[in-house]
Amino acid sequence: MPTPLRKVAWFTAALMALALPAANAARSEADAKFEALGARYVGEFGRFSPVWATALGDHRYDADLDDVGAAGRAAALEWNKALLDDLGGIDRASLNRENQVDAAVLENQLRYSIWTEEKYRDWSWDPVAYTQLAGQSLYGLLARDYAPLPERLRAVTARLEKLPRLFEQERANLVPARVPAIHAETAVKQNPGVLSLLDELVVPDIGKLPEAEQARLKAAIETARAAVGVQQKWLETELLPNAKGDFRIGKDLYDEKLAFALMSPLSRQQIRERAEAAVVDTRSQMYDAARRALAGRSDAPAMPDNPGPAEQQAVIVAALALANAQHPSRDGVVDFARKTLVEATDFVRERNFVSMPKEPLEIIVMPEFQRGVAVAYCDSPGPLDKGQRTFYAVSPIPTDWTQAQVDSFLREYNDRSIANLTIHEAMPGHYLQIAHSNQYPSVLRAMLGSGPFIEGWAVYAERVMREQGFHGGDPLMQLVQLKWYLRAVTNAIIDSAIHVDGMTRDEAMKLMTETGFQEEREAAGKWVRTELTSAQLSTYFVGYQEHADMRAEAERRAGDRFDLKAYHDTVLSFGSPPVRFVRELTFDEPIR
Repeated sequence: MPTPLRKVAWFTAALMALALPAANAARSEADAKFEALGARYVGEFGRFSPVWATALGDHRYDADLDDVGAAGRAAALEWNKALLDDLGGIDRASLNRENQVDAAVLENQLRYSIWTEEKYRDWSWDPVAYTQLAGQSLYGLLARDYAPLPERLRAVTARLEKLPRLFEQERANLVPARVPAIHAETAVKQNPGVLSLLDELVVPDIGKLPEAEQARLKAAIETARAAVGVQQKWLETELLPNAKGDFRIGKDLYDEKLAFALMSPLSRQQIRERAEAAVVDTRSQMYDAARRALAGRSDAPAMPDNPGPAEQQAVIVAALALANAQHPSRDGVVDFARKTLVEATDFVRERNFVSMPKEPLEIIVMPEFQRGVAVAYCDSPGPLDKGQRTFYAVSPIPTDWTQAQVDSFLREYNDRSIANLTIHEAMPGHYLQIAHSNQYPSVLRAMLGSGPFIEGWAVYAERVMREQGFHGGDPLMQLVQLKWYLRAVTNAIIDSAIHVDGMTRDEAMKLMTETGFQEEREAAGKWVRTELTSAQLSTYFVGYQEHADMRAEAERRAGDRFDLKAYHDTVLSFGSPPVRFVRELTFDEPIR
């Protein structure tokens, strides 16, 4: 499909914006070379990953589908290595501060991509990556109105025609003996999500195409249905019975992946030490909040000033039971999330501790192909799709759950917990932060956003709302928010303990349910998530720790002159690089 001229002009303007030097920064010959290299990365990325280019807002490749076969992967690997070689030829010490940050992040990403292809080799054992790619290839074209619908449907047609090739490459790549059973099981559940996308987002709008083009789309839909059916049969009859791989990636791979994912000075051992100390401190704060919530109740357990472990546990459990009893109905979770979004937005606007974004935000039911990993997520538009909608997606309760499982889920996601979920995912968490991030002029930096900065900000946002007295300082709300922070802490512990130390399911469940007070359904879901992912669950705690350290240093330096809104707006003004770089930019320290 020819690329419309308006897309070319618009994307060229975006690349020119990328090349603009930071305000008032001295621009050297090295800066010019690096900015050209960065523009090259942004401009060529879509050739190797059309689906994720669409998500970023680069729509030149909307009709294409990733080539994940051996030849396609080899071409991407060669491209990454060539860019890394060229980056190595630039005098980084001569770059201005903003470019020093972007050069460090780009180098990390290039090395990460090379390591993933050559050593981690998840293309050979992770079928979930392919189901996500297949679903996103369609969803990314249809979720946002970045172009007229007929134009997007033409791209859908082209991608549907290529879907059989994607599945064929997946079957050729995967080595069943290396595939963990949980990955095969999840792929079996997610693969039909492609069909639901067709039925819900494509079929109803076939008539929006000119009649001459409708036949091609209908044929492509039937081709895709058949391909999904063949894939489903293979997943169920070939892959699943032979999936014998170990989901634990082991110490060496984990430590290497963690270093790439975090770009943090904190080691795995330091993270574990901080997390274990945070467990003790957070439970102590929860005990204090629980005592306030239970004050005056005749049925409250003993609440001594210096409780033993059993007394502390009993008091916190009793107070959480009060919060757990107030929850939406089985089919009312998404609607209640909408209510809490209005509440949180009004509160942030009233307290005025951070500048508010104007981009549209919509709560949606999580698409089927995305379910099975997290309860909710924030899907923000790419940096080249400024002004498009952000989606706060919430997963419905699975229809095959027993009543006991549903009750467990609703105790975990009670009214106050859903309010905190909204704080994390939307306001003033991910939605607000990424809306700020997308205003930063470097598209390269936006493409390479740091997980610890982004997730750490969302956890930090929960703390700020607690500090600001959300829900009028209700002790049960504070208790639930502290429980959420304890969840981030235990996430970091189980992430490494499971993949490196061999922590069993029973041990992990005990840590989450007893030490962390999580309900069985939440803990069971987190166990599955840890089987499916590695290094990601550490980003919440590590990112928060770095944000908290940076805030404390800002308060120390400013003293009585500390302005919370000015601080937040400054921190958010640099995009989403690793927190260490935001700290150095904020405090005018050397870029390490």
